Amino acid sequence: MSQRLVAVVEVEGVRASDPASTWALLAAEMSMHELVRIGDAIVREPRGTGGFRHPGGALASIDDLRRATDAGRRRGIARMRAALTLIRVGSSSPLETDFRLLAERAGLPEPSLDVEIRDEWGRLLGITEIAYPEFRVLVEIEGDHHRTSRRQWNRDIEKYAAYVAEGYEVVRLTAAHIRGAVPVAARIVREVLTRRGWRP
Repeated sequence: MSQRLVAVVEVEGVRASDPASTWALLAAEMSMHELVRIGDAIVREPRGTGGFRHPGGALASIDDLRRATDAGRRRGIARMRAALTLIRVGSSSPLETDFRLLAERAGLPEPSLDVEIRDEWGRLLGITEIAYPEFRVLVEIEGDHHRTSRRQWNRDIEKYAAYVAEGYEVVRLTAAHIRGAVPVAARIVREVLTRRGWRP
């Protein structure tokens, strides 16, 4: 394979293709949906202790993925280009990406991702995965740890109460809503947004 198609980095003494090149190589085998999931994970800016974002912590940027796409002829190039239009910074899990793509196909407005919610004095109440700030609607996608961890469960109750006190409506979704035989997540969020004043 041409060297310009694959950028190589050294990780703990092992030479490997860099994240953007790896993403591009996967296009030969992956669906567009899978490429968006992987792309979202690659460009995500992680948060550390205390919820502080690390802008330099992403494995690659969307521009890096675009450069890898434009580096030359590749198998799956059409899927790559389509996926690039859908990759966003801020999705912290494949389930969140799945919801976002489901909502996009359903014609919902594009949400803000990985949003810090603060009260009128600027105090951080929490970080929500998906937000529609204009309508004061927050979508919380809950993995099983939200149910099995007593600490997480208590924190969630406190956080959601604080959100409601600030005038937000919280929509809580699980994998069953998003990946079930008949996904209902987009319909649920559509109904809340419509009640809050959104018009398609």
